[in-house]
Amino acid sequence: MRVALVNPRWSFDGSIYFGCSAPHLPLEFGYARALLAQAGHRSLLVDAHLFDVSTDEIPRQVADFGAEMTVVTTAPSYLFWRCAPPELRVPRETLQALAGIGGLKVAVGPHPSTTPRTAVRKLGCDVAVMGECEETLTRLATGERQGLPGIAYADGDAVRVNGGPQAARFVDSAALAWDERAIALHHHHHHRFDLVDAGKPSGPGAEVEASRGCPYRCTFCAKETFRDAYRRRALPLLLAEIDGLLSQGVEYVYFIDEIFLPDRGLLEALAARSLRFGVQTRIDLWKPDMLALLGRAGCVSIEAGVESLTANGRERLAKNCRIDTAALTERLIFAKQHVPFVQGNLIATADDDPEAIAAWRSELRDNGVWANDPVPMYPYPGSPDYRLRWGLPDDEAWERSHAAYLETFDRFSDLQSERPAALAELERCCAS
Repeated sequence: MRVALVNPRWSFDGSIYFGCSAPHLPLEFGYARALLAQAGHRSLLVDAHLFDVSTDEIPRQVADFGAEMTVVTTAPSYLFWRCAPPELRVPRETLQALAGIGGLKVAVGPHPSTTPRTAVRKLGCDVAVMGECEETLTRLATGERQGLPGIAYADGDAVRVNGGPQAARFVDSAALAWDERAIALHHHHHHRFDLVDAGKPSGPGAEVEASRGCPYRCTFCAKETFRDAYRRRALPLLLAEIDGLLSQGVEYVYFIDEIFLPDRGLLEALAARSLRFGVQTRIDLWKPDMLALLGRAGCVSIEAGVESLTANGRERLAKNCRIDTAALTERLIFAKQHVPFVQGNLIATADDDPEAIAAWRSELRDNGVWANDPVPMYPYPGSPDYRLRWGLPDDEAWERSHAAYLETFDRFSDLQSERPAALAELERCCAS
């Protein structure tokens, strides 16, 4: 079968989306391409975001390829499935442009994973994939459908749902290979701030996945219906992928792992390579010797989740943090001695005193560590926060979350200069 994998031309006007708007490698489609090829299928990746392809141009490329199945994602890369734009405007417009072209229409992403019936109806697609999508897409391409677990599909006026979200093996995922032109255009170095005073990087960046899922259950993290259970990728396959990127001139990679845990074998292997990289992690899980090794391995950017300055605040967020605020502060400052950029993330909570936050941020800044102004968190469907408030997500889950977010907060993240629009306004193009 010929399968077109479409990453839309993303725009975020009016959205609450607080992720990065730059193009990133669509890793879910990279894995899908590898599995489709192994199964004897042909695939075309249309990365409209990276290549700046207009929505009107996407159908021509899909038609020229002769696609018999076309897949559209509802979030810009696996990196942002946990903080996706709540609205389905962009994928809906993309699927509308593909009407009558590209065969079976399939949607993947956090929306199909968490609210599959709503996704099928709003997007007007034939099939929605629940959970990690790469293996399910390969089975769809071989003709499986009605009995295939982890999908929802249109059946006349009804939407049938087969089981629940699926998890891929991942641990033996093949080393991904990207088109030379795609890598050359990937100028963005995600979450890299050590070059602020040194100008732009000289080579391209990339995104890589060393592990998937997280062993913790923090209330704010939307991962219950995808990328949940923790798995670590086989080191030889991971290093083969990194070496391929190095051969293409990549000088920086960002590990999209939900939580980049200490791994001496990986860090020692990276230390033997001329590579800079960034991670997101929990600083309480790192001992001083491993932080020093992290720096020697080439890490230049740490995004560390602290979330709250009080033990009660961290407990309410189910952080399961075993050291106190003073120790967290000390460890962040120690990390900065070995890694050029270190950030401690805070979430807006009722437990934290504004004056204490200001004093803590000032202390960190004096030691070269950046700490953000606390960010109000969106109660994403698929997060424990949503479940604790309203139970399991139903067909109105995104509407409920969006309304609660707009009603609760009058200021948002420092990336948002305007008040986000209501979900109904953002989704005017969607099917009812």
